[in-house]
Amino acid sequence: MVKTTYLQMFAPSHRFIPPPRDDLSIVHAKRPTVAYYRFLYDAVGRDWHWTSLKKLSDVALAAIIHDPRDEIYVLMCDGVPAGYVELDRRTGSEIEITQFGLMPEFIGQGLGKYFLQRTIDKAWSYQPTRLWLHTDTMDHPNALPNYQKAGFVIYKEVDKADI
Repeated sequence: MVKTTYLQMFAPSHRFIPPPRDDLSIVHAKRPTVAYYRFLYDAVGRDWHWTSLKKLSDVALAAIIHDPRDEIYVLMCDGVPAGYVELDRRTGSEIEITQFGLMPEFIGQGLGKYFLQRTIDKAWSYQPTRLWLHTDTMDHPNALPNYQKAGFVIYKEVDKADI
């Protein structure tokens, strides 16, 4: 069984997380190519069994990632992609963090909590009524604790058969 955990916050968390290294930048990938997006999705999600977006056609995926209310940010380390996040602002006044993660080579260096806090800060700059995301038991074991440390609170858990 896979347990999916849904988390939310209704106000910004005010934490300052300093960058763990000097060579970091966060780049807004405006209208990324489908190939580049698929590269990010696979590089970050391969070990965690991310598959849902792989099922989409290029046209269907482009419709999502080229919508100006769907924002993709890439964490760069010394000019190299280290992870990415996707903020979906397409549903009213709420924002969903639909994708968040690091590439395997960059896990365990303190980048995740820094990148997550920067993501939270960016999301709240839009003044949503709610910021939410979900994770599951197939994700990195530190994902859920990191989201909770960042201020997200569990509001629903769903068990489903392993697919």
